Amino acid sequence: MRFAHTNIISTNWKELVEFYVKTFECEIVPPIRNQSGEFLEKGTGLKNAKLQGAHLLLPGYGKHGPTLEIYQYETIENQESISPNKRGFGHIAFEVESVEKVLSALLENGGEKLGEIVNRKIEGAGEITFVYARDPEGNIIELQNWK
Repeated sequence: MRFAHTNIISTNWKELVEFYVKTFECEIVPPIRNQSGEFLEKGTGLKNAKLQGAHLLLPGYGKHGPTLEIYQYETIENQESISPNKRGFGHIAFEVESVEKVLSALLENGGEKLGEIVNRKIEGAGEITFVYARDPEGNIIELQNWK
C-alpha cells in the first residue's frame, strides 16, 4: 500500500496548477485530464460529471512520488473559506529550506498569508519554523522547516 494523491477542486485549474508549479516546483504529470462519461458519474456519484485538470508531482520524492491532483468540474459548488480548525481535511504542508523565502514566492504568485511565521522547540521532535498561508483559491498551506 502507498499514498497516491491529494485532490483540490479548483475554479480555474490552469491558474492553480501554475501557482503550485511556480511556488513549490511541482511538475505536471501527463496527460492533462479531460474526463466525463458513465465511469466518472458512477465513480463520483455525480450526474453529468465532467472535469479537466492535471496531476502535479510533489517535490522531494522522485518521478514516482505522490501527486497533487487539481481538477475543475464543469459544475462547481462554492463554499465559504475554511478556517484552520474546521473538521475534515485542513491543509497541505510543504517542508521547505526557508519559510520566509517560500512565503515571499507564495505571495508573489497570488497566495496570501494567513498567520505569522513562528519558531518553537518541540520536546523530542526538534525545532520548527512554520506559518499558515492560502493559495489563490483559499486552500490552506503550511510552510514548515524542521531543525
